[in-house]
Amino acid sequence: MLPLKSNPLNLMSDKLSFSIESAARKLGIELNEMQSAAISAGKKHNNILLLSPTGSGKTLAYLLPLAENLKSDVSGTQALIIVPARELALQIEQVFKSLRSGFKVMCCYGGHSIKVEKDRLKEAPSVIVGTPGRLADHLRRKNITSEMLSMLVLDEFDKSLELGFEEDMSYIIQETAPLKRIWLTSATDTKEDISLFKAPIVFHKINFLSEQVATGNLDLYYLRAEGTDKLDTLFKLLCSIGNESTLIFCNHRDAVERISELLHAEGIDHSIFHGGLKQEDREKALVTLRNGSCKILLTTDLASRGLDIPEIRNVIHYQLAPTEEIFVHRNGRTARMFADGNVFLILSETDTFPEYLTVQPTEYQLPGQLSLPQKSEWITLYIGGGKKDKLCKGDIAGLLIQKGHLTQTEVGKIEVYDFASFAAVRRTKAMATLKWLRGEKLKRKSVKIEVCR
Repeated sequence: MLPLKSNPLNLMSDKLSFSIESAARKLGIELNEMQSAAISAGKKHNNILLLSPTGSGKTLAYLLPLAENLKSDVSGTQALIIVPARELALQIEQVFKSLRSGFKVMCCYGGHSIKVEKDRLKEAPSVIVGTPGRLADHLRRKNITSEMLSMLVLDEFDKSLELGFEEDMSYIIQETAPLKRIWLTSATDTKEDISLFKAPIVFHKINFLSEQVATGNLDLYYLRAEGTDKLDTLFKLLCSIGNESTLIFCNHRDAVERISELLHAEGIDHSIFHGGLKQEDREKALVTLRNGSCKILLTTDLASRGLDIPEIRNVIHYQLAPTEEIFVHRNGRTARMFADGNVFLILSETDTFPEYLTVQPTEYQLPGQLSLPQKSEWITLYIGGGKKDKLCKGDIAGLLIQKGHLTQTEVGKIEVYDFASFAAVRRTKAMATLKWLRGEKLKRKSVKIEVCR
């Protein structure tokens, strides 16, 4: 998704006058060619298949026309967005809120309290974003009704199929049919037969996968380990490049856990991210990566697409991607929007280069002297209150500056979730700030504030 430029003008909530043009102008969004083509096609065709690379802005490409087609005189849910991962659902919810359309949006996903979601669904939001299993569950329980539903979006639909959600997705489609508008999005030109829909549906295809995306230089390297144990090579590589933002990809979550234990034993600061973690742990991992307090993330391919991850300098394939498609998605996390990036393949003595490589990698020469990556200048504070406590970024920034004795330059990125918030502060000031904040309240309520573990 293209970054939103700061704009002193606020887009006022106006259910009757929302338009794509005014939203783009007032929020300072410069639509790219793909987004413009998708929006234009949406005015002529009801059913759209949008294919475009990761990071190209597909979310805005469908959210803008979706918001423009919502009707203020309709009571009930008008649009349903199905996504493969919780983090993507939360990301889309925030992007929709940034449009200030005046319409209510809600997020539903596994790992979140189903009772809380049920209570919130009693006053039906205009837009619901969620994962297939949780949305299907709500439909079965009649917590979501589809009488007023007119649009269905299956974002990264091939990823949902890959993760085994076909049964839930088919049920949702069956329960919500017939629909006026259906949008499918993907970052790959999937060969999957779109058999989710029992009735034949003709999709207008918009394919930007072959278009040149604005990228920087991508350098491809390899390192050959001695024997079959590649961990020592990974350790040395991280000592060489670990002061820059780095993603390390493994094929399975057990490999992530095993390698993480060994890296911790060697003193390498890092976070992990995979589908087996609790939701709060996954959120913390992404938060610390986004705010710069963690520079190294060890992950499965769950982090290769669809998530709000900042520009990454280095991508390491600790385990080789099984397919070219996965390889491309992993590498798509770096060298974006004119920034340069590096890709490293770690090979054992018996590994050969994958057949899908079209460019011969250069052997990476490790420097003679190596030292552990430095700790980030930032550290993340956990605040035990969020949107449900009526907290906003300004409340937290004010507390940190006024009561925590920090300057504006000593407060970094702040993120506010439903029941918790996270704030990056200068590492050198963190302990003193915690002492100053002991016993302080936010919105007249005592909240827990501690270093995020």
